[in-house]
Amino acid sequence: MAHRPQRTFRQRRTDSSDSDSGQEPTAEPGVPGEQVAPGPAEEGMLSEGGCAEVAERLRRARGGGRGRGRVWASSRRAAKAAPRLDPGSDAPESRTVDLSTDREDGIHHSSESKDDQSSSSNSSSSLEEEEEFLSTVNVPDAAFIQAAYRKRELARAQEDYISLDVKHVSNISNMKKNSEGSESEPDDHENIIPFTPKPQTLRQRMAEETTNRDEETSEDSQEDENQDIWEQQQMRKAVKITEGRDIDLSYSSESQTVKKFDVSISFPPINLEIIKKQLNNRLTLLQDTHRSHLREYEKYVEDIKTSKSTIQNLENSSSQALNFKFYKSMKIYVENLIDCLNEKIISIQEIESAMHALLLKQAMIFMKRRQDELKHEATYLQQLSRKAEASTNRGLDVDEKTQWIFEEIESRRAQRRQARALSGNCTHQEGMSSDDELSSADTIDFQKSRGDILQNHKKIFEDVHDDFCNIQNILLKFQQWREKFPDSYYEAFISLCIPKLLNPLIRFQLIDWNPLKFDSIGLKQMPWFTSIKEFIDSSMEDSKKKNSSDKKILSAVINKAVIPRLSDFVEFVWDPLSTSQTTSLIRQCKMILEEHSTCENEDSKGKQDLLKRIVLRMKKAIEDDVFIPLYPLSATENRTSPHAKFQERQFWSGLKLFHNILLWNGLIPEDTLQELGLGKLLNRYLIVALNAIPGPDVVKKCNQIAAYLPEEWFQNSAMRTSIPQLENFIQFLLQSAHKLSRSEIRDEIKEIIIILVKIKALTQAESFLEEYHLDHLKSVIKEV
Repeated sequence: MAHRPQRTFRQRRTDSSDSDSGQEPTAEPGVPGEQVAPGPAEEGMLSEGGCAEVAERLRRARGGGRGRGRVWASSRRAAKAAPRLDPGSDAPESRTVDLSTDREDGIHHSSESKDDQSSSSNSSSSLEEEEEFLSTVNVPDAAFIQAAYRKRELARAQEDYISLDVKHVSNISNMKKNSEGSESEPDDHENIIPFTPKPQTLRQRMAEETTNRDEETSEDSQEDENQDIWEQQQMRKAVKITEGRDIDLSYSSESQTVKKFDVSISFPPINLEIIKKQLNNRLTLLQDTHRSHLREYEKYVEDIKTSKSTIQNLENSSSQALNFKFYKSMKIYVENLIDCLNEKIISIQEIESAMHALLLKQAMIFMKRRQDELKHEATYLQQLSRKAEASTNRGLDVDEKTQWIFEEIESRRAQRRQARALSGNCTHQEGMSSDDELSSADTIDFQKSRGDILQNHKKIFEDVHDDFCNIQNILLKFQQWREKFPDSYYEAFISLCIPKLLNPLIRFQLIDWNPLKFDSIGLKQMPWFTSIKEFIDSSMEDSKKKNSSDKKILSAVINKAVIPRLSDFVEFVWDPLSTSQTTSLIRQCKMILEEHSTCENEDSKGKQDLLKRIVLRMKKAIEDDVFIPLYPLSATENRTSPHAKFQERQFWSGLKLFHNILLWNGLIPEDTLQELGLGKLLNRYLIVALNAIPGPDVVKKCNQIAAYLPEEWFQNSAMRTSIPQLENFIQFLLQSAHKLSRSEIRDEIKEIIIILVKIKALTQAESFLEEYHLDHLKSVIKEV
């Protein structure tokens, strides 16, 4: 409850109206709406006729020209009016005004603001009426006023709140009283006139301070009571608030209930072990909870670090609009590139198939011609060996056709001899040539077909911009992506997409590429190879991305585009009997497989398929193209006979294939190569032919065979015996050495010993020297 302001008791004075009839006002103590009980003397005076006289004067004052009287009151005017009383009166107490009469009559006063205006205008006329009225009205003394004040304070204590705004409260209370008593109090003069205190003078304030000192003693008890009431009200409000929250804030001993302990309840026995166990369980539970909280804390810390790094990256990155523009342009570019390649891949496949069919046709011409010529020549020589058939004329047609074939063969051989003579190659043996010359008509037809294919090849990308058909420009687009936004570049797995995008373009560039030609361009000199290599090198310049996946792009491109085309050449076009084709093919394969191995640690499926096709093609050549006939000794004694020449050519042709097979050492596994070259060709064909062909050049042929054997097979210094596949060849050398030792041809024996030492047949060589007491040749073994 707010601290109430101190009030001062002021005396009212009733001013006369503006009418001509002068009437005296009635002075009233207190504030509007409050009453002062009259003493016993005043009751007697009012009962004898004073009351009637006062009422008559008030009615006359109210009934003036303006209707309603103006009233203003102050303690100063009440003090001035006191000396004007009749000095001959008995006591001051008898001069009082019965305020209860005004309440009973329902006197209603006007507002103080309007009274001030009327009193100022009619001050002169009201003085006479006031003196006349005071001479007839009893003014209350100080004791009476003090009692009225106490009664008023008790009445005010019944209200919960008293506003400090006196004017506002008076107006509101006046309006409420008017609304409530409109029916029961029909007359305006019966209502109490509210007023507000006017500004006080120095004399008024001094009188109030004097009055307050007398009131302090009586107000102490009243303030304590008011304080108690205020505290009770605040407690009631607090209880109402807490009841809405279901919280009991009462600390009264009556609201608290104490649970009584039931002694009849029995508890299980407790010892130290049980307590220790419970504490351990509790400790374990707390430790698990702590660990889970630590893990959660570490997770949150890591999330915070990740978020901070992400925020930093986003802040450091370029604007989102530029990023979106770049990604959108890159997306449109890739879509257009894919659409272009999808449209052109059909034409690329058609041109590729046409070129492959042309080369296959040429290879089939050479193969079929060689096989036909071999068949006719073998048939002719077989007929010559039959004396009975040679004396007859049967088979004349066949002889004419065979004769024509012989003329063709001899013509090509003459051309090759002339070409070797011009080049200065005099050591060439018959049968070592590839015999791949075409006739003039076939050459013109081949060149015309090849020209048409290349003309169509140029038209494929005539209508395409360089950004969509030039590999360097395409890689430049992806290089810009990698430099600007490396994270998104690697997250999109572009290293896996680039080989697929470049595959049609690389196949387009490889259409005129023939790996079987000795003068064909190498892969490392091709534009697409250099462009991809530069793209990978620029990716490897950044030290942070040394393990970048871009280094696998070249390997993937070779695996998808180059190896399949190379495999087709091996299977359908390559002639293993041609040393030039074999040498060129080995050069290209070494370049491809070495580059492939540097990019990938493990062998790929394409590499294994290529090597498998190479082995199969060499097996097929051994089975189809190697033919060394065996004739009677009488037919081959003369080295100029057709039988001897044909047998000699076929031996050197087989030896050439043996050489071509062993050239693959290092690319094909040793066991596979030894099985092909030694097991299937040397032991099955060449050694048989050496036994069937006598002559002084046998040692020369054996020396040539040993020269073709790879040195890597015999680099082990601890070897005393050669590899198992050479056992037949070693036995043939020893037999030849025995024959030569009987004829005392010492030079050939030395060459045979050298061959045995070269192929690490040291045990057999030492045994032969000890058997024939050739101590002077032991130095050859020691040199090794």
